[in-house]
Amino acid sequence: MDTAIPGRRRLRAAPSARTATLITSCLAVCLAQIALAMPATLNGLFQESLHPVGSQLTWISDAFLLPVTVLELTFGVLGDLFGRKRLLVGGAGLLAVSELVAATANGIPQLWAGQFLGGLGAAALFPTTLAMVAAGTHTPRDRARGIAVWTASLSTGGFLAPVLGGVSGTYGSWKISFVIVAALAVLVALACWLWAADSSAPEGRSLDWGGQLTVLIGMFALVYAVIQGPADGWSSPSVVGAFIIATVFMVLFVFAERRARSPLLRLDLFRNRSFAVVSIITVVGMFSFLGTAYATSIRMGVIQHQSPMRTSVAFVLLGGFALVLTPLVSRLLERANPRWLLSGGLLLIATGDFWMATVDIRDTSLGVLFAPLGLVGIGYAFSVASLTAVTVNTVPLRYAGMASASTSLLRDFGFTLGPALIGAVALGHAASAFRSGLTASSFDPAVKTAAAEVAQTGGPLAANSVPPHSAPGQAIPLAREALGQGYSLGYAVCGAAALASCLLAVSAMRGVSRQPHGTEDSPTEDIPAEAVPEQQ
Repeated sequence: MDTAIPGRRRLRAAPSARTATLITSCLAVCLAQIALAMPATLNGLFQESLHPVGSQLTWISDAFLLPVTVLELTFGVLGDLFGRKRLLVGGAGLLAVSELVAATANGIPQLWAGQFLGGLGAAALFPTTLAMVAAGTHTPRDRARGIAVWTASLSTGGFLAPVLGGVSGTYGSWKISFVIVAALAVLVALACWLWAADSSAPEGRSLDWGGQLTVLIGMFALVYAVIQGPADGWSSPSVVGAFIIATVFMVLFVFAERRARSPLLRLDLFRNRSFAVVSIITVVGMFSFLGTAYATSIRMGVIQHQSPMRTSVAFVLLGGFALVLTPLVSRLLERANPRWLLSGGLLLIATGDFWMATVDIRDTSLGVLFAPLGLVGIGYAFSVASLTAVTVNTVPLRYAGMASASTSLLRDFGFTLGPALIGAVALGHAASAFRSGLTASSFDPAVKTAAAEVAQTGGPLAANSVPPHSAPGQAIPLAREALGQGYSLGYAVCGAAALASCLLAVSAMRGVSRQPHGTEDSPTEDIPAEAVPEQQ
C-alpha cells in the first residue's frame, strides 16, 4: 500500500473534516479485516451445514483472498483517478451485499459467490482507506500518527473477527454472523457517505489493463491447480492445464509490466538484491502465518467439531498480539534494526508451528494451544510490522511508497497461498493415510466399503463427519487420525517456511539498517534513478 504520496494533490479540509475522514477510514478498514478473518472461525459450521467435499472448504477462504490479492493495487489507482470517497462508500456497500449473499446461501456455490464479492469490496477498502489517511495529513508527524491509528484499526478488526464469529456462531448460526457484518457494513457505508471528505490524485496515474488481466488469470489458475490437485489428481487434465495457463500468463504479466507506462508491479525494484530477498521473505513468511491459521481452523472446527466460540480463542491468540504489541513494536522499530525484529518474529512462528505439529489431534483442550499459538501470534506481530520497515530501508527514499505497495501485493499473495497449499498438503496426506489405514484395519468388509465410498466422494473430511452410528461412522477415529497426521504435516510445512524465511533474513540482509539506504538525491546502485519514474 502506498503510504507516501509525494507530488500529489492532498486533501484540503478543516481539522474537523480531517478527523472525520480519519475515523471513517479506520472504521472501513476495520470492517474489511473483520469480513476477511471472521469466516475462519466458522469452518466447522460450514462443514456441518453445507457438507463441502474435497477442496470446497478451502475455496471458501480463497474466494475472498484472491480478489483482494490481485485487485488491491488496481483499486488504489481507481481511487486516485475517480475519487477515494466513491470507493470507500462503494466498497462498504459491496461488502454489505456480499455478506447478505453469503448469509442466505443454501449451498457452497452461493457462499463462494458471497465471499468473492466480499473480496472485491475489501480490495477497494484496504488501499483506499490508507490513501485517505495519508492524503488528509500534511506533516510527517501527523501522517505517522494517522498511519499508526490505521494500523491499529486493522489489528482491531483482526481481533474482533474471531470474537464476533465465535459468539454469533455458537449462540446463533453462521448465517447470523454474516448478517451482523452486513449490518456493520451498511453503517460504515453511511458514515463514509456523510462524513468522509473526498480526495484524488489523478496526475500520472493510469490503469494497467494488461498487467491486471494477466496476473488475475495467472494467479487464479495457480491457486486452482494447487487447491484441486489433491482432489482431482495432480496428473488430471484440468490441474495440468491450470499449471500451464498459470505459467503462460505469469510470463505474459512480466512482459506487460515491462511495457506498461504505469505498471501494476515495478519490476525494476527487483534489481535491488535486498528488495528481492525481502519479497521472497514476505511471500513465504506470510504463507506460513495464514497457513497456520487455516490449519488451526480446520483442526478445531472441522476435525474436532469444537464450537466457534472455542475456535475463536485460538484466533485471538494468533491475531490479538498484533494489536496488543503495536506500541512496543513501534518503539523497537525506532531503536533496533528491523532485520532482527523480522528474523526473530519468523523464528517464533517456526517454533510455534513445529510445536503444533506434535499436538495430538485427540486432545481438544484449549490449554495445549496457548503456548504454541501464542508464539505464532507474537512472531506475527513482530514480523508483519517489520516487513514494511525493512522494505523501505532497502530502497532509495523516493521509492518507499512504491516498494510498500509492491510488498502489500506480495504479502497478500502469501496469504492466498496459505490455505491453498496447506489444504493441498494436509488433505493429500490424509487421504493416503486413511486409505492405507482402512485397508489394514479389522473392520467388517461392509464398513470398509461404506467408509471408502464416503472418502471417495468427499475425502477424509467427509468420512470424519458422517453420523457416528452409521456403518461408515465406525471409521471416524481412523479418519480423524489420518486428518491429524495431514494437518500436523501442514503445521510442519508452515514451520519450515517460517524457518527458511528467518535464515534468509539473517544471511542475505546484512546491509539493511534502521535508515533507508538512499536519499532523494542518492539512489542505490541496484536501482538506477532513471529506472523508475518519480510519480507513483
